[in-house]
Amino acid sequence: MASGGEGSARKARRARRARLAEIFRFALVGGVNTCTFFGCYLLLHPWMPYFAAYSLAFVLSMVGSFFLNTYFTYRTKPTWKKFALFPLTNVTNYLVQSVGLYALVTWAGMDDRIAPLVAAVVAIPFTYLISQRILVPRGKAAGGPGGPEGPEGPGPENGMDERQPSRLA
Repeated sequence: MASGGEGSARKARRARRARLAEIFRFALVGGVNTCTFFGCYLLLHPWMPYFAAYSLAFVLSMVGSFFLNTYFTYRTKPTWKKFALFPLTNVTNYLVQSVGLYALVTWAGMDDRIAPLVAAVVAIPFTYLISQRILVPRGKAAGGPGGPEGPEGPGPENGMDERQPSRLA
């Protein structure tokens, strides 16, 4: 029989694996979303002005990102409230990238062709945290109390949590 310390360590490892799997899924969805955006833009551009194609592709990819993140990344149910709040993740991403871009080019002297990529990478954790806050019910984050890792709190095992267990963790 395992001592309390060993069980606690096992839970902590399980929680870390669940969090890493969720971050991996988030990054994967980001890559798919970027490809979706660019593909939509290229398909729409011949038929409409570039900015209209850009805007429509952005909206379409954001809708796709919402559903991929709810079902795949966080394994939660989409709701109209979450859908209405989800654009905040894009606003956050834009603001962090813009401030980062300005700081990297103006203050750090970074090449303005490379700085957008660095700023985008810096924005990922912020976007992840905001999207998790919007899409995941409070107290249900991977590794959090009542999260998907065990029967000690509300979880999928007892039907009290809308999240589904990760298949990658």
